[in-house]
Amino acid sequence: MTNISGTQSAAKLQKTLGLWHIIIIGLAYIQPMTLFDTFGLVSEESHYHVPTSYIIALIAILFTSISYGHMIRRYPSSGSAYTYAQKSIHPNVGFMVGWSSWLDYLLSPMVNIILAVIYLEALFPDVNHWVWVVGLTAFMTAVNLRGARFVANFNGLIVLVQLAVIAYFTWMVYSLLASGINADGTLVNAKYQLWSLEPFWNELTTLGPLITGATLLCFSFTGFDSLSSLAEETKDTEKTLPKAIFLTALFAGVIFIISTYFMQIYFPNDPKTYFEDVAATQPDILQAVGGVAFKTVVLYFAIVTVMASGISAHAGVSRLMYVMGRDGVINKKIFGHISPKSFTPSYNILIVGAVALTAGFMDLDIVISMISFGALTAFTFVNLSVISRYALRDGRTKNIKDILSFVVIPMCGFLSIFAMWLEIEETALKFGLWWAMFGILYLGYKTKGFKQPAPQHNEFDDHP
Repeated sequence: MTNISGTQSAAKLQKTLGLWHIIIIGLAYIQPMTLFDTFGLVSEESHYHVPTSYIIALIAILFTSISYGHMIRRYPSSGSAYTYAQKSIHPNVGFMVGWSSWLDYLLSPMVNIILAVIYLEALFPDVNHWVWVVGLTAFMTAVNLRGARFVANFNGLIVLVQLAVIAYFTWMVYSLLASGINADGTLVNAKYQLWSLEPFWNELTTLGPLITGATLLCFSFTGFDSLSSLAEETKDTEKTLPKAIFLTALFAGVIFIISTYFMQIYFPNDPKTYFEDVAATQPDILQAVGGVAFKTVVLYFAIVTVMASGISAHAGVSRLMYVMGRDGVINKKIFGHISPKSFTPSYNILIVGAVALTAGFMDLDIVISMISFGALTAFTFVNLSVISRYALRDGRTKNIKDILSFVVIPMCGFLSIFAMWLEIEETALKFGLWWAMFGILYLGYKTKGFKQPAPQHNEFDDHP
């Protein structure tokens, strides 16, 4: 790319994505079939009320998605929560939000590699797992190097097939339940009956375990917020992206709640009585409901779905790193680079691929808990950014509509996320605080002992 004088100009991200491109990327990132993988863990944590944990998570996510929409309209940048906190609260706060979000985004592709390896090992137990880790990471990286629109097109058919698999699976579970059968053998005297409300709530239910389950399920929704990192590649960003983010979260949440309602009735008790590994339940669930042949076919496809999710996650983190690099808070030459051929942050894509290789050493439950720290940090500060930017700085509190939009809804989002912070797993908190400490030390170095604000890219005017 050259300018009028013939000198080379900087390559930029290109606006090629429409509404359904964004929704498809979001659903692929969320990977609806992840409900089979997390069911055992969340059933254990929520005391066998998975659909209720999904409802709690969805309410928090929908409030927060509205806040994302407000901030995208004001700052249509690929920096997501990092940019919003930086511009609306303080550059140093923005850096720490970006640093914490980086933990979330950077580990998300790794989760998908781990899941794919679990499925492949169930199908080919004699093959060394490093063969799968290296091969899948290389494929995920290669697809991302082709560009965001290629990612959307690649993921489109995969998302549709996922939804079809979930619908067919849910129908099979319903058919078994309608015949009076559950995983324990019969619905006679079972804990949950078909069309009962007890999978949502009963007299023994307490709120704490439900919220703990919801914090794990933040992992299931992380695709919706990563869509904001595609702001600079979306046509009519201010109109398209807020709508896409809300619809992606809503579609996914409804699918999760309906499916897990029937699953909870079918598997009503301690998941350890049904599953060999509660952190990797998809193979056992598929076999229990559909038999060995069904399990085998779906696992083959599940490998493709987690790769689609990993590819979308890979795209999101590489763009967050690009914006932080462009700002100069991390190395600009490396992280702020855009390939003039593919218009992708190619160096970042390769770095994320290298990090994903460490999936060969990691356990799924640890990675998911670490991701929840970064996700909750981002969600918290997006809600606070709306209040700071619109209500406090711009004074948008003169009428009921503004108060509702810029104070009440983001405060509801903040409080619902805060409730999840109170129930976050100890592992997630420990790893997250260690990561944050390293970020504070680096920020102190970058700002010369906090004597100056973190650097930022002057892309937006700061007037209302």
